[in-house]
Amino acid sequence: MTLSRIVSEDWAAVHAWAGLAEACRYQPWGPNTPDETREFVAGAVAAWSDSPQRRFPYVARVGREVVGMGELRVRSDVQRQGEISYIVHPRAWGRGIGTEIGRLLLAHAFGELRLHRVHATCDPRNLGSARVLAKLGMTLEGRLRHTQLIRDGWRDSLVFSVLEDEWSAVRG
Repeated sequence: MTLSRIVSEDWAAVHAWAGLAEACRYQPWGPNTPDETREFVAGAVAAWSDSPQRRFPYVARVGREVVGMGELRVRSDVQRQGEISYIVHPRAWGRGIGTEIGRLLLAHAFGELRLHRVHATCDPRNLGSARVLAKLGMTLEGRLRHTQLIRDGWRDSLVFSVLEDEWSAVRG
């Protein structure tokens, strides 16, 4: 599995999951229309030209097939804080792709960007995502109540984080 910069031509592959209720069940967006996905991809592509760059959106590929996405966001330059997020097409669930996306995003965050702390959130009902974050060596910090209004009502968020020295110790 590799990560590569998202490009405009990836929109149809992204829409293959962004249009699925199953894939966005715990998200405040979706299922997307084709136009919504095109707009999202256009914004993600444009983020690569921002200066300073705050968003690093990637598609995950197995061979030539796009099977997911990952994004690293710099939340504070001064405090050296970032956030990661990822999504995997349901047909590729259970193959370690989300974990590998997370590993590559964290390596970039702590390596090239020299961040101090990176966090991620997930819906407490999304047990698969919580397992991925734990596998990445992230610590569960707690539960924030009613952080997102989604289709079935208010959603709580579990907050996980990892610090640069913890990441370095895990990576050896």
